[in-house]
Amino acid sequence: MAPSFVGRFIRFWLPVLLYLTVIVTLSAQPGLTPPPTFHLSDKFYHTTEYFGLGLLIARAFRAGRRGTLPVLDLAMVVTLGMMVGASDEIFQSHISGRESDVFDLLADTTGVLLAQIATLVLALLRGRE
Repeated sequence: MAPSFVGRFIRFWLPVLLYLTVIVTLSAQPGLTPPPTFHLSDKFYHTTEYFGLGLLIARAFRAGRRGTLPVLDLAMVVTLGMMVGASDEIFQSHISGRESDVFDLLADTTGVLLAQIATLVLALLRGRE
């Protein structure tokens, strides 16, 4: 028997929404600085944060869209990740002690894109088994 819509939502999309909640919560913190700091640590943390988001979104997309072209899924996931990153930067621009930076958006997009590359490589490796 196929899982219900609610079951699929809880399994695949609820983790995405929870992760987004964490991102928004962190973005809402006035004056938040990344722990430990090193050259470009902020960009590293943005890339890592959005790599995780990219993995979760890819998982959710592919679960509900079996048989679609992987390149189409990749484009949709990267576009959604960029939209989330842009919205996050706009949101941060209204938080005291935070600033909006196009390079943060670039790091966010890089994280989502790297997650898609990792997902495609893993799918190719699994296909060879």
